[in-house]
Amino acid sequence: MPALSPAAWADVDAAIADEAGAAFEFLARLVAAESTVGREAAAQEIVAAELARLGFEVEHLPIPEATAAAAPAGVAQGSYAGRHNVAGWVNRGGSPSLLLNCHVDVVPADAGQWSADPFQPRICGGWLTGRGAGDMKGGFAMGLLAVAALRRSRPEALTGELVFASVIEEECTGNGTLAAANAGVLGDAVVLLEPTDLNLLLGGVGILWVEVALTGVPAHAHSADRAVNPVNSIPVVLNALREFEIQMRESFADPALDGIASPYNVNVGIVRAGDWSSSVPGRALLGVRVGFPRAWTPDEAFERVTASIMSAAAADPWLSAHPPLVREAGFRAEGFLLDRDHPLANALALAHAAAHGDQPRRVVLGATMDARYYLNQFSRPALAYGPVARNIHAADEAVELASIERGARTLARFMAAYYAGGGLPGGSG
Repeated sequence: MPALSPAAWADVDAAIADEAGAAFEFLARLVAAESTVGREAAAQEIVAAELARLGFEVEHLPIPEATAAAAPAGVAQGSYAGRHNVAGWVNRGGSPSLLLNCHVDVVPADAGQWSADPFQPRICGGWLTGRGAGDMKGGFAMGLLAVAALRRSRPEALTGELVFASVIEEECTGNGTLAAANAGVLGDAVVLLEPTDLNLLLGGVGILWVEVALTGVPAHAHSADRAVNPVNSIPVVLNALREFEIQMRESFADPALDGIASPYNVNVGIVRAGDWSSSVPGRALLGVRVGFPRAWTPDEAFERVTASIMSAAAADPWLSAHPPLVREAGFRAEGFLLDRDHPLANALALAHAAAHGDQPRRVVLGATMDARYYLNQFSRPALAYGPVARNIHAADEAVELASIERGARTLARFMAAYYAGGGLPGGSG
């Protein structure tokens, strides 16, 4: 592995500084392209154009409907017709190969909670604010800034295959990455440019999405006393989910999650019932996100959470005769973990230290990311490293622009060392 002294990299760092303005302009265009689930096309075209500008060979890759057939794929959120991943290659077919993965989809934004239009990016105090700026469009800018700087100042460093994948549905199923990997869009090693505050994110818990449907007896409000409002049954389910979360936390210790007070959060993110204040609704629906231990499969998690809900329903006079309907609704994600001393983690840590003079933290979260597929299904080492973000999935989400430049300096050093060394030490890539 070549020396990574600051002096040797002055030209690359200068190129990063020079190219940063173009990277931030690209990021602003990408944030302005609202790419919630099913609306990814415009953002993908922006990515494809930027990849082409930087010299990548670009392809649009369809998502086969069969991708969602079974776990660990997620339950599709709609048809994949007309939707696609974008992938780009430099030195296609070369060796070693490295894959950079980013997801273009973002979660919805409640504009009323934001200080301004969530899809009108704005820069203030060194931060770019807008839905998806942190999670994870800032990662696109960081990764492609590193590539642009290397191609400008040290093109001989990119000797092997570099793949860049822009995927859909990371926020709800992971089926975009799974479809790309199934199509052969892989690398000997994988870095996902998720927002990690420039730390190494090595693993996460299992995640399951379920919907819980409750039925009642609809009526006009004047006869509500003779109807059955399913909203009144919601607390039964909420209590069952709360007890399920407590049981997991107390009964399923995982040394990798030490320091996380509540690794298996169960969150009710959607509650829907009725369409008129003077009508008793006939149905209520809860959308639930379940974190679960890495030792479980998604099927086991579904069976356990369903059993908990049904046990509580059996003790309720109405629900015992009209039980809830529980179904999988999105994520069926396995837990995952890269060893903290894996050569990929050590190589990125070395590059970070060379660029910044300190060591990144190595963390595991009570969440998921698409690295699980590379590790679990395709036996490729994978981790996440990306810029500093705030208010992810919340109002006024933002990414710190300086951290995009700092992360690009790390990534440029890592890529150059990776290719110069023929991959990861010991052939682990």
